[in-house]
Amino acid sequence: MAVHHGVSQPECLLCTSNGPDVRERGRIIPLSAELCDRCWNKVANELAVCEGATATPDPEFDPDDVTWIEPRTCRQCHAPVRCYPTNYDRWVELATFELPAKKVPPGHRWRLMHPKAANTPITVATVAIRIGAVDPTPGEPVIPTHEFVCLKHET
Repeated sequence: MAVHHGVSQPECLLCTSNGPDVRERGRIIPLSAELCDRCWNKVANELAVCEGATATPDPEFDPDDVTWIEPRTCRQCHAPVRCYPTNYDRWVELATFELPAKKVPPGHRWRLMHPKAANTPITVATVAIRIGAVDPTPGEPVIPTHEFVCLKHET
């Protein structure tokens, strides 16, 4: 940790800059690295492309808007999809059902985590986590990406 003007500030792991935008990143599972905003966006974007988490987030909900909101559907096959934020603040479109892990390739296996507020049992969000470090058992249910089950996806 570097010292700047007599005040201890964290240092970016990649570019070694100091400042108020340098902090630990990741939602549920901290990524154990303090990064500045610029380096974080670069790392998160590369990870999102690698994992297929390139969906756009749902528009912000306006409580005063009374127009009908349709559920999200795939642009290619028009099937319903669920869109969730990832651990690294990018969005992924998932299927609306679970499959056994043995039927889903490793790069398309996701789980949903429900983090709770500090010192309470109240769930505050739903976050998609790609399964990658430890393989699930063959019969364990996982949520595939919609890209894997899309009927019109070109292989």
